[in-house]
Amino acid sequence: MSDISPECTSTAVHDAPGSLDCGVVGNCAFSAMIDRMGRVVWSCLPRFDGDPVFNALLDPSENGSLWSIELEDVVRSEQAYEPNTAVLRTRLYDAAGNGIEITDFAPRFLSRDRMFRPLMLIRRVKPLGAGVRVRIKLRPRFEYGAKKPEVTQGSHHIRYVGPDQTLRLNTDASLSYVLSESFFLLDRPMNFMLGPDETLADGIKDTAHRFEKETIGYWRTWTRRLALPLEWQDVVIRAAITLKLSLFEDTGAIIAAMTTSIPEAPGSERNWDYRFCWLRDAFFVIRALNSLSEVGTMEDYLRWLGNVVARAKGGHIQPLYGIGLEEQLPESIVDHLPGYRNHRPVRIGNQAQEHFQHDVYGNIVLGAAQAFFDHRLFRRAGLPEFRLLEAVGEQAFRVWAEPDAGMWELRTRARVHTSSVLMNWAACDRLAKIADVLELPDRAAYWGERAELIRNRLLAEAWSEERQAFAESLGGRDLDASVLLMAEINFIDPKDPRFVATVDALEKSLCDGPYMRRYEAPDDFGVPETAFNICTFWRIDALARIGRTKEAREVFEAMLAARNHLGLLSEDTHPVTGEMWGNFPQTYSMVGLINCAMRLSKSWNSVV
Repeated sequence: MSDISPECTSTAVHDAPGSLDCGVVGNCAFSAMIDRMGRVVWSCLPRFDGDPVFNALLDPSENGSLWSIELEDVVRSEQAYEPNTAVLRTRLYDAAGNGIEITDFAPRFLSRDRMFRPLMLIRRVKPLGAGVRVRIKLRPRFEYGAKKPEVTQGSHHIRYVGPDQTLRLNTDASLSYVLSESFFLLDRPMNFMLGPDETLADGIKDTAHRFEKETIGYWRTWTRRLALPLEWQDVVIRAAITLKLSLFEDTGAIIAAMTTSIPEAPGSERNWDYRFCWLRDAFFVIRALNSLSEVGTMEDYLRWLGNVVARAKGGHIQPLYGIGLEEQLPESIVDHLPGYRNHRPVRIGNQAQEHFQHDVYGNIVLGAAQAFFDHRLFRRAGLPEFRLLEAVGEQAFRVWAEPDAGMWELRTRARVHTSSVLMNWAACDRLAKIADVLELPDRAAYWGERAELIRNRLLAEAWSEERQAFAESLGGRDLDASVLLMAEINFIDPKDPRFVATVDALEKSLCDGPYMRRYEAPDDFGVPETAFNICTFWRIDALARIGRTKEAREVFEAMLAARNHLGLLSEDTHPVTGEMWGNFPQTYSMVGLINCAMRLSKSWNSVV
């Protein structure tokens, strides 16, 4: 791990978890978050929206659950990913310069002609120097931390039995030391494999070593195929891997984030559960990965999306679903968890599944459109898929002028939101383009006429003469960053004076330095305090499109500095403290890193 630089990744010890300075490992079935001290502070099983068997991120007290490998008298740590992989290495050092290296990963590689991705977290630890002592604290809990497991011991394993699932630790370390949480001398490398209650086919050491080698090989092969920009390649690679880790491969769903209830701002109570699949967020994810020539995630997602569309039968479609296509995601509060940095409440589920958010129809069509044009796909979309999407388009046209909750999911205010109308236009516009490629001139004309009707109304009614900008709703005056999507989805020429004026107005109203908030009007919880990262990235994209490239690069560099030490971003950035807030890692934010790097990078032709 020679790539770790103490100057950029070293940190002093922290007494308790309570920071988004974490890395993420996973395998497209589950994930785990590891903090700077090598502690597993968040992991849900048996899938992303499952029980957080490690929950110290939301409960750092003795009642919380975590998995730590502690070095005696530790004074500092270093942490970095194995380059171009989802394998994380953490080094802990004592005052004498001796230490340990912890390697964390979830196995993912091809085996027997299919992807091997067990619900298994592997931790490998080795001494760096002599005379180091370590202590293992493995403390899973169940039912959101309410229940301790029953613990049983075998010859080389420990079982943690909960009400609905049992975890088995296979290890070549002393079981007695693990169970007693005693410090012991680490005189050789040791391996810890936590997963299903199943017997290993081979030895612990050999299996852990082979799984690490195969997993590193998988990720390096995957990243090698990405079509990267010339500049910021490491930024893009890390963002792409993080987006891939947000895929629930079993169904093709893409989660918005891996956590619940990290507040958007301190004390705001804007605490939401993001461990589900928003059709809006998923569209932006596959659009970003497609730009890197990674189309496999789109193919997986289209399986999930096809089920959503078929189930709707041309009617209402929810803005989000569970990753197993669950429609009901009832929202409740876990009273016994203190929350991130003691910011309650901790919520499970999301009431937004009840909302009418009309932009969803455009996000569906946009998400599926490339499948009709891309000749690389194993199975290109054709007439049957087009007919299903036409039903979505009909619903988009039925509701385009009706009030909705909007993309920001306002719970107490309904308007005809510009962003929703924009996506309804996109549904019709892309259906016309798909009809063209399928050589269906009558359908192309049909959808083209509908797109033009919506376009004309939107341009006329969303424009505010008073504000000299496109407003957040038809006939409204309040400003909203989501109108910047007009240029991104090719609704308007970015050099159009109205769009240029809108960018100027948004900067004056919504920007705090380089950062941009979502909107200016108070919502259900008051006026937003933090900047919403994807809005800042939309601003960067808009600046580049209208020719203010130097400013765009400066703002982009500010966003790069807002990432944590491993290159990950949450949902929000506090404009004063620079701290990350909101659920983590946020796919929207990682998408922004990719899109802006692709937009701003110098051409490969400039150097080769």
